[in-house]
Amino acid sequence: MAFSTDMGIAQIQAGLRAGNFTAREVAQESLAHVKAADEKVHAFLELTEEAAYAAADRVDAAIAAGSFDELGPLAGIPCAFKDNMNQEGTHTTCASHMLENYVSPYTATCVQRAIDAGCIPLGKLNMDEFAFGSSTESSAFGPTHNPWDLDRVPGGSSGGSAAAVAAGLTCVALGSDTGGSIRQPASFCGIVGVKPTYGMVSRYGVVAFGSSLDQVGPFARSVEDAAAVMDAICGHDELDCTSQQVKADFRAACKQDVAGMRIGIVKEFMEADGLTAEVRERTLEAAAKLEAAGAELVEVELPHVDAAISAYYVLGPCEAFSNLARFDSVRYGLCDEGHKDLGGQYESSRAKGFGPEAKRRIMLGSYLLSSGVYEKYYYPAQQVRTLITQDYTSAYEKCDVILAPASPRTAFKFGEISDPATMYLSDVFTISLNIAGNGGMSMPCGLGRETGLPIGVQLMSPQFKDENMFRVAMALEKEYGTAPVAPEFSDGKAGE
Repeated sequence: MAFSTDMGIAQIQAGLRAGNFTAREVAQESLAHVKAADEKVHAFLELTEEAAYAAADRVDAAIAAGSFDELGPLAGIPCAFKDNMNQEGTHTTCASHMLENYVSPYTATCVQRAIDAGCIPLGKLNMDEFAFGSSTESSAFGPTHNPWDLDRVPGGSSGGSAAAVAAGLTCVALGSDTGGSIRQPASFCGIVGVKPTYGMVSRYGVVAFGSSLDQVGPFARSVEDAAAVMDAICGHDELDCTSQQVKADFRAACKQDVAGMRIGIVKEFMEADGLTAEVRERTLEAAAKLEAAGAELVEVELPHVDAAISAYYVLGPCEAFSNLARFDSVRYGLCDEGHKDLGGQYESSRAKGFGPEAKRRIMLGSYLLSSGVYEKYYYPAQQVRTLITQDYTSAYEKCDVILAPASPRTAFKFGEISDPATMYLSDVFTISLNIAGNGGMSMPCGLGRETGLPIGVQLMSPQFKDENMFRVAMALEKEYGTAPVAPEFSDGKAGE
């Protein structure tokens, strides 16, 4: 059996063990597929061919030495990284002209752990500029296209990561989630996307948007593949004081069933304005399938969840304003030279380096943190955060996992949503989880009856009990099957 870009982790590693193909051939075929297909998708901003072949050669050497099983859960597996994650020797642009020429002098912990686990690093992936957006349309280097319909967005801000996996350009990928930026694009592209509990994965080396909200997680086409990535990247990092030492075995959790588990249904989500009929239908169908598999459905309340978006768009811009202050044309970022004074250089460099959405959030954050306004908005937003966190804690006294829509609708067309406030509502079901810090994941549950586009349901777990949602996701995957590569990009050889 020859290597196929449609293959998952188990198939690739079985082929490597059997000698059907080499890791170097996996790298060659994967890079060739990216070069041939990514002209349509534009998921990649940079290929790391030298690093890919070096990693592949290490895997082949281990196979020859009989030590393949010692490499790690991602041995021989193509992987790519969102372009806000530093990787030594690569450009880390955050899809912004501000960092267009920045070359990483070090590697983010999450990237290094994936490489240490044996992955073949293919390159860096497109995103909304500095992770500000829900469509990947704000990238300074052009938008990424949804592999299921090239006229539609892949979601965002991790749209490049989601599209690359959905198109079979890479087996797995890493993205980051500040308010839904893994789960929403995973839903739009019909794949699995995981936002772990805050602190489970190190943020060291990931360019910050909202430091109290950001979390790194995997994209994959199966639950077990996502679990393998989680096993590789999670755990305490002495370079990140917010990371936690957590004992977790996600691949083991995938072997457990859902019999006796309690699945929470949030009435406020199911009756939310803007929720389309086909998404609601698929979510209720998933709940029914879980009940048939032996789980118990219980209704839970999140009484303050309606305030989540308001709180997020106070807290997020404030943290973004602070984090982007470092790009001053002296220490980091674009330097527009030729000015007689430093102030003129600073002003001009930031004006040319940042795009419209980044400027919008900088201005909003600056205003919200100003004297007199800070007390009026920032303090209440933090109070709302506490209330939402308490709501989730109370809800999990009644259930083990909450089931909800991942997005109110399927992928929209480019330019269809031009109003920023309307765009922000794309994350209405995901934002509250970042505010509370709980784990969440998007699980594909078929295509919409009206649009024929992928729909994902969201699974939410208590803090540091992320294995719960993997158990539920596996039960759903048994019903819906693993996520396929988008038809236009499938090579059709995975089952041969």
